[in-house]
Amino acid sequence: MTQNPTIEEIKILIFQLPIQEQITLIEELEERLETLTMMQLAETGFSEWNEPEEDIYDVES
Repeated sequence: MTQNPTIEEIKILIFQLPIQEQITLIEELEERLETLTMMQLAETGFSEWNEPEEDIYDVES
């Protein structure tokens, strides 16, 4: 296997795992993807804070 495996190489390895380990892997991937999705959604809620006019606290006295 190469240092940076392809998706196909990863799939081959995953399918060699026992079914219970595949299930555990799926659960962990789902949790990670759910977290990333929530973080991306939350990020949009703060977009108004990214306005240059709102940088009043970044000014040094």
